[in-house]
Amino acid sequence: MTGLRERWRLKAMRAIQESALDLFDEKGFGAVTIEEIAAAAEVSPSSVYRYFGTKEGILVADEFDTMSPERLKEFLDPRDPVGSLLRAVRAYEAAPVPGEAAPAGRSPWRRVRYFFAEPSVRTAVCGTLDRAGQRIAPLIAESGEVSRTQARVIANALAFGYFAALEQWYLDGGERPIADYVEEGMRPLSALWSAPRQPVKPPPRRT
Repeated sequence: MTGLRERWRLKAMRAIQESALDLFDEKGFGAVTIEEIAAAAEVSPSSVYRYFGTKEGILVADEFDTMSPERLKEFLDPRDPVGSLLRAVRAYEAAPVPGEAAPAGRSPWRRVRYFFAEPSVRTAVCGTLDRAGQRIAPLIAESGEVSRTQARVIANALAFGYFAALEQWYLDGGERPIADYVEEGMRPLSALWSAPRQPVKPPPRRT
């Protein structure tokens, strides 16, 4: 029952997001209200608020936010965090828009441009990235190959490095696949991760 309920929840969220994007593309982000989005998605405004909280939340929410710890471990390989992130990006970018053949401008990434075109959305994205870093860091630390401090730095480099790659894609006009930018941007971090590392020493105990 829980699995069925979760699938219905995700289906409803995607429908709301697609309806909102249609309205944002047509009228502009600032001109659209939650009530208009709810009407277009054929749900109540309270449902929109419950799932997303704000208009910005509609654009920044994705399945990563609600992944269980078990699913998160499947998503991110702590032995190859950069590679697993890149594989996830390529898989997501290749996913078709529900009910469509993914024509130009209608890919799962069409919401990305709002991350940079709307200051309030950018702020919301940064909050989401910060939370993502906090969730990723313990997984990387579990590998035992890096300290907790290093794991936190790596996690934030992954999250905010990914965002930087998205921004460059946006600034270049979105002509190339986003995954190409992520791969290029993450290459220095990938090289550092694959380099030999000394065993992590536990911090000295306080006396």
